[in-house]
Amino acid sequence: MRRRTRHGLAEFLAEEQSGVVSRAQAYAAGVTRAEVRANVRAGRWQRRGSSGIVLHNGPLTDAQQLWLAVIEAGPRAFLDGESALLAAGLEHYRADSIRVSVPRGARVRRAPGVNIRQTRRWAPDDAMTSGMPRSRPDVAAVRAALWAATDKQAALLLSMTVQQGIANAEAISQEMLRVKRDRRRRFIHGVLIDLLGGVRSLGELEFARECRVRGLPEPSRQVVRRTRSGRSYVDVFWEDWNVIVEIDGVHHSWAGELVGDALRHNDLALQRAVVLRLPLLGLRVAPDEFFAQIAQALRSAGCPLS
Repeated sequence: MRRRTRHGLAEFLAEEQSGVVSRAQAYAAGVTRAEVRANVRAGRWQRRGSSGIVLHNGPLTDAQQLWLAVIEAGPRAFLDGESALLAAGLEHYRADSIRVSVPRGARVRRAPGVNIRQTRRWAPDDAMTSGMPRSRPDVAAVRAALWAATDKQAALLLSMTVQQGIANAEAISQEMLRVKRDRRRRFIHGVLIDLLGGVRSLGELEFARECRVRGLPEPSRQVVRRTRSGRSYVDVFWEDWNVIVEIDGVHHSWAGELVGDALRHNDLALQRAVVLRLPLLGLRVAPDEFFAQIAQALRSAGCPLS
């Protein structure tokens, strides 16, 4: 009966942790080392790493892998960056490894698929106060962007975080103010300005500057065109060659904007205009490719380009 009670305590604790406990937690609940060994030997439980116990013997879920990574890293560890965003519910994104942050001076263990790092940005206030140990979504978004392999990945993580409601752009921007020095700091500030709603003015100014640099004629901006649905504003327009470029911020991919954007695009195309779309993210991470398409459209329409 006492053994059954001890196992019940361990299972109760594991329910809060997706079926995973540390050996220290199991021992604190009264489960003995001999009982752990017996359950593992009988195939009821499985050991993972140097500290984790899974209270079943089947395949691991994503949540269980995250819990095991934190347990392996030690008592002051928490999921960070993109891993913390995934734990918060980020969808349609897969990380190559699980990122766990520990304070400087902490012991760093090696575990397959787990990236345990000492970080100067570690602070207790950065972590959630309940549930899976992880950095707050706004903190996680900033760090995921700073640690991303490329600018494109950084912008994608920020955009997805805001679009899926994991954290809002205001909170992320406030957290970004704490970062005083980083090679990607300026780029991230630009992406956050876009997400905060400065898309139209900022995007059009950058577009006009890129046109001058690349030797393209400067277009008119915010031109009114008549469509079946009434008056429509197009972002940039070369009237002489009937070429239009629409600069799309993140909000253009939201459900409420998709139908209206498509109808407007089709109305303009039916007026024999060439309508190209330029996501603001594309202006930041793939400008050469998009401007090559724009130059091709202008040449095809008779614009004399070198």
